[in-house]
Amino acid sequence: MSDSPEPEDGDLVESAPDCEVPGNVAEAIRTLIRWAGDDPNREGLLDTPRRVAKAWREYARGYLEDPAIHLSRTFEEVGGYDEIVLLKDIPFQSHCEHHMAPIIGKASIAYLPRDKVVGISKLARVLHGFARRLQVQERLTAQVADAIWQHLQPKGVAVVIEASHACMTARGVSTPGVMMTTSRMMGTFREDERSRREVLALMGY
Repeated sequence: MSDSPEPEDGDLVESAPDCEVPGNVAEAIRTLIRWAGDDPNREGLLDTPRRVAKAWREYARGYLEDPAIHLSRTFEEVGGYDEIVLLKDIPFQSHCEHHMAPIIGKASIAYLPRDKVVGISKLARVLHGFARRLQVQERLTAQVADAIWQHLQPKGVAVVIEASHACMTARGVSTPGVMMTTSRMMGTFREDERSRREVLALMGY
């Protein structure tokens, strides 16, 4: 059993675990370097395969956990609070599953509690857990909303994500500065127009 202390609620940045880099992974990265037109044996690139492999272990660490586990500890003593809970403009980074290019953006996550709430950092942890996988933004938005809906059973859930996709800004159509916005509304935020307007206004939309 680990003696490591539980992470603090505010600690959202976690370092990648130390890991041995398998030979076939390092060789695959060397092959990519050669294919790109450089020499993997020159001094500046000798350690690049190990660095890239360890970086990808961190980028993809979401596969090592069930993000919904962060919603398992809830609180019911909230003094009768029954209004919107919102965590706004949470920065995140992911990677596009089509080109493995960075997706960099921010998310706003809200829910209308029924009889329990969760520590606010847990909403960000759920986002990061799903974001640290190969993703498309639409699925990421749905996964975050669905996890909160299923595990907190609130009256409503609203998730809005804005992100820039390097697969569009740095290659292909090469159009920097473009942001993609996706949203998922559930429960009262989907069914009641006034509630939807309220939560979107709180998010700044």
